[in-house]
Amino acid sequence: MREFDEQGITAAVLARMDQCGDARFRQVMTSLITHLHDFVREVKLTDAEWMGAIQFLTGVGKTCTDKRQEFILLSDTLGVSILVITLNHPASGGTTDSTVQGPYYWEGAPELPNGANLAIGVKGEPAFYSGRVLSSDGTPIAGALLDIWSGDGEGTYDLQMEGDVGMKARGRIRTDAEGRYAFRSIKPEYYPVPTDGPVGIMLRRMGRHPMRPGHIHMMVSAPGHQAITTHLFAAGSEYIDSDAVFGVKESLVTPYAKHPPGAAPDGTRMETAYYTVNYDFRLRRA
Repeated sequence: MREFDEQGITAAVLARMDQCGDARFRQVMTSLITHLHDFVREVKLTDAEWMGAIQFLTGVGKTCTDKRQEFILLSDTLGVSILVITLNHPASGGTTDSTVQGPYYWEGAPELPNGANLAIGVKGEPAFYSGRVLSSDGTPIAGALLDIWSGDGEGTYDLQMEGDVGMKARGRIRTDAEGRYAFRSIKPEYYPVPTDGPVGIMLRRMGRHPMRPGHIHMMVSAPGHQAITTHLFAAGSEYIDSDAVFGVKESLVTPYAKHPPGAAPDGTRMETAYYTVNYDFRLRRA
């Protein structure tokens, strides 16, 4: 048969996969094609809308660079990223929740000593972070790796800054023999996701704001355990209840205790107010 009506076309496309030898790929593509065709029929997609969708996705691809991933941003703002994470990385038994990676991860941050200052030359209110990395049963994990990054105190990431500024507010540190970590950075502030590309146009058409609450990112890993990608969200930050990428988990909302000028936890004499944050990460065994 060479001609298909609006119902028969779906079955015809699916039948062309009869020789597919990859069962999982076939399952995924069967569901994708079925839902995609049902969507087109349900909304009675017009020629102009179909071409607009193609142009939109083309624009998303053209916006991607080695410093910007517009497709991740699209996935994040449509709630797909957090849905995949929730399905594949559920927290259980008190282990730490995962959340979105976001578009600003930069592989290869320098490994620094425990207690290091990650925010040298970075705008923002100083904050001292500490805690432990534990196994699900509460056993401290020595040598666990924290890969940490954030924007500055105005919500700007190094990848967004003018010129080649190098890595800012990034670093990797390892826990000590008792599973403890400590580092200095800044108190993160809310900021908008990039809106100068196709995703920004989409958000405006949807009547949505582009804001994320203040947060700092971590990838936490250790041998014999499942790694997590997560955030610590600043309690009380604006947009905590309407994160543009749906990434907030209640267990990750963290108090930032404010202190007057004086001796900081690492002994540094602070001439301005500063914050402290204490948070323990729990990892599932692999």
